[in-house]
Amino acid sequence: MDPESPEFWGNMEDLDQRMVEACPIGFTLAIAGKDFWGPLTDKQKDNIANWLGSMNDKEMPNTNWVFANLGLKQNGAPFSQSRLEADMDHLDTFHRGDGWSNDGPAGYTQMDYYSGSFAIQYLQLLYAKLAGDSDPKRVEEYHERARKYSLDFAHYMDPEGHAIPFGRSLTYRFATVGFWSALAFAGVEPPAPLSWGVIKGMLLRNLRWWSKHPDIFQPNGMLNIGYTYPNYYLAENYNSPGSPYWCMLAFAPLALPKEHPFWTSKEEAHPFKTSSSLLPEIKALKYPLHIMVHKAGHTFLLSSGQKCHYPLKSTQAKYGHFAYSASFGYSVPTGGYTIEQYVPESALALSDDEGEMWKMRRDVENAELSTKDGSPYLYSEMRPWSDVKVRTWLLPPTDDAPSWHLRVHHIQSGRRLQSYEGAFAIKGTAKATGRALGALSSSSQNEGTEAGQASALTVSEAGAVGIVDLQAPRSGKVLDVDANSNLIEARTVLPALGMDIEAGKDVYFVTAVFAMPASEGWTERWRQAWEKKPVIPEWIKEAMK
Repeated sequence: MDPESPEFWGNMEDLDQRMVEACPIGFTLAIAGKDFWGPLTDKQKDNIANWLGSMNDKEMPNTNWVFANLGLKQNGAPFSQSRLEADMDHLDTFHRGDGWSNDGPAGYTQMDYYSGSFAIQYLQLLYAKLAGDSDPKRVEEYHERARKYSLDFAHYMDPEGHAIPFGRSLTYRFATVGFWSALAFAGVEPPAPLSWGVIKGMLLRNLRWWSKHPDIFQPNGMLNIGYTYPNYYLAENYNSPGSPYWCMLAFAPLALPKEHPFWTSKEEAHPFKTSSSLLPEIKALKYPLHIMVHKAGHTFLLSSGQKCHYPLKSTQAKYGHFAYSASFGYSVPTGGYTIEQYVPESALALSDDEGEMWKMRRDVENAELSTKDGSPYLYSEMRPWSDVKVRTWLLPPTDDAPSWHLRVHHIQSGRRLQSYEGAFAIKGTAKATGRALGALSSSSQNEGTEAGQASALTVSEAGAVGIVDLQAPRSGKVLDVDANSNLIEARTVLPALGMDIEAGKDVYFVTAVFAMPASEGWTERWRQAWEKKPVIPEWIKEAMK
């Protein structure tokens, strides 16, 4: 921040990424001013105040810039009270209800980890802690939003500690549990069935989950860009070598005294692990248009309606997939040629040029969350071409077939199309050799692939994943998708269904997707669960007539 230094970061400009990256500096000033600000010389203090304060007359990005002024205020440095109040007022316009905020102003549909752990909830809770005496009405509002949001956000955590990968900036890794970190820092009493022990457990289990993935580190010990391994297919154009260190959002409880209930409480299991009655196994979330599922040992979500407001890299994969799994992650495209590079994981891919280029769901129309026969479902439409319309219904698992979810597609096309639809991608290498999986057989019942008319299945050490068409005569195939396309596993395969669609035809696909993550005893259960296919609901049959 010293303009005379060769390492000067440069002056801020309108809509500058440096404003975003200044947030940790403001936070440090706010909570540790005595140790950080106090020892500085007057010139150093002026440099910090001038550099941070220079953003006050600039056009701001819609994100986490607000702590610059708060940090300066806490230390008696020059700051802009009017800008601080205007920033908080602007942040409040993002709120839609029940603690959920858009990742930006009205008209944006993104409600990912920026709504909670990465930015908005996190910032609101830190503000509530640091500015409570001067803004009590806003503080109480932020506390109430956090209590409501916490009961939804718990569904994004699986009992083993992993958060469902969804949306952008996942190279921030364990920042996904930043909301629990901020909730503790702000001292907001969690609502039942959550408790300080449950909150502590969700945060610490996530850190343990990450500790089992050593490939997140470079040889020099620094975090790399990627997820469970270095991966630039996943990266966004705003990522830098320092971006992974936003993971430090998870560590706000380190600023709490040892007497705080977060530290004194005994770590407790996720409510899913203790009793399904504490949190529902299936919960429909109105604002993000998600149906949260924890059934048969699988934590995942169904999604319709979100999209990024700017041309984000791999945006179809990060927001447009039908389902996102805590166990299997999601996959991004690696290139622009062949279906194996596009990777239609939890997606319907369509091509009108014999498979040269493929389109998947990105811009969603008429998305809505509804209920039928006591069970939620998601409906949406997409128009990949002006003469092609695809209507889609997403249905969560039932008690009779708890390892399956349903997708129903009605395709009306004025042109000839090729189609592929994928299940979840799953680890595609053999445990003993690390080589490609062979065929499932009587001698290798728990490792291998099989595909045939209307179905495809893969079983590996990660679990079992399959896909079945209950209506149309699609062909099953296990796609050997490109390496490094999946966030969690570097080598995956994708059970998929393919079919050509003639011009002028109305086609219904009724897709049943099977998933059983590896867990204790899963090798004895998966075959029976696979053979117990779900049934098509009567109201879907009526809609298809």
